[in-house]
Amino acid sequence: MSIRFLGRIVMAWIAALCVLEVVWSNVGWHDDLPLLFSLAWFVGLLIALGRGVTHLYRVRTIAGRLDTETLSNRQRRRVEVPYAADEAYEIVESVVRDLLHVHDVSATRAGLRVRAIIREPDHERPRFRGRRLPRLPFDLNTRITATVTPVDGSCSVMFVCEPDAGAWTDWFNPDGGASLEYAETLVRSTTQRLAERRNRERADVRQTTMEKELTAAQLGLLQAQVEPHFLYNTLASAQELVRTDPARADRMLGHLIDYLRRSLPRTDGSLSTVGQELERSTAWLEIMKLRMGERLLVHVDVPDDLRDTPMPSMMLQTLVENAIKHGLEPKPGGGGVWIRAGIDGASLALTVADDGLGFRSEGAGTGIGLRNLRERLRLTYGAAASFAIGNNFPNGVAATLTLPVKGAFDHA
Repeated sequence: MSIRFLGRIVMAWIAALCVLEVVWSNVGWHDDLPLLFSLAWFVGLLIALGRGVTHLYRVRTIAGRLDTETLSNRQRRRVEVPYAADEAYEIVESVVRDLLHVHDVSATRAGLRVRAIIREPDHERPRFRGRRLPRLPFDLNTRITATVTPVDGSCSVMFVCEPDAGAWTDWFNPDGGASLEYAETLVRSTTQRLAERRNRERADVRQTTMEKELTAAQLGLLQAQVEPHFLYNTLASAQELVRTDPARADRMLGHLIDYLRRSLPRTDGSLSTVGQELERSTAWLEIMKLRMGERLLVHVDVPDDLRDTPMPSMMLQTLVENAIKHGLEPKPGGGGVWIRAGIDGASLALTVADDGLGFRSEGAGTGIGLRNLRERLRLTYGAAASFAIGNNFPNGVAATLTLPVKGAFDHA
């Protein structure tokens, strides 16, 4: 193949010489070609043969073989890209722009085509006796054309690398393997970009899966938290009432059983409802009324048509517990707690207010309950929900949950 390739170059130059002699004779000049023309032809043949040897060496180094396809000055490569046209175009454009010595990049997004010229800079040309060799007519630039073709949701990319000269010059002037080198570089670079993109996508999927699992675990942990001191105090009160007031103790244990039954964590991770959370809090408040007596008054204003509205479990309970524990229980004479719900646009506003000691009491609104509530809101709704707490007029604290009603959260 090497001898045939070099022989083809020699035959092309000999044919060119014969054509030149025929033309010389036909114009009426019967003398032989001038010595200058003959010398120029011979020098051109030597340069072409030198470039041919370089071409053979580089092609064998790059491709590992010599055949008609690899020895050609004009190389075509097709790469399948499993993305839509816009994404494939961005990948192809970035690959072309990152080529070494690239110039005159022309990118047409509407036509899904990228063109560029590869031109060796003068400061990288070989030296002879300390001087840079000038550019010769034999020196070729490489023209790059990349075309993206959409095919059924994916794309096919065709890379064409060729000298910026007519195809007829390929017989006389090999490009030194430049087109093959750039074609292989484009394929490798595109394949690498696709692999990196797929790895990022897989990493994103793994990260998303891990975040969902972590979120589910955090929600389950936060939901399962039940104040242990409440259980101890309730059971201790019931034990004491068994001896003094069995009927009252029986009611207290009944409310405790109802509360604990409604406080079981949801294993399927689904949301609760306003009605279910209100029943849980009511059971808890009944226990507190048995313990506090007339010192505690409860007011509930929740429309029936809102009781089926989805909401996370234990949030209403947290606000009710804070109102009693921080506002009313330490207040001489006790007070009242209000539970109200209403629709504000596409949001549910759920408020728990009291007329207790307010923020003047130590630890009011700063316990783990509210921190867990805020964290669960973030994990469940992101920025679609909010929580606000402030002073209630004229006394106490008012805390409001604002939750999206429809279409704001797709529970995982």
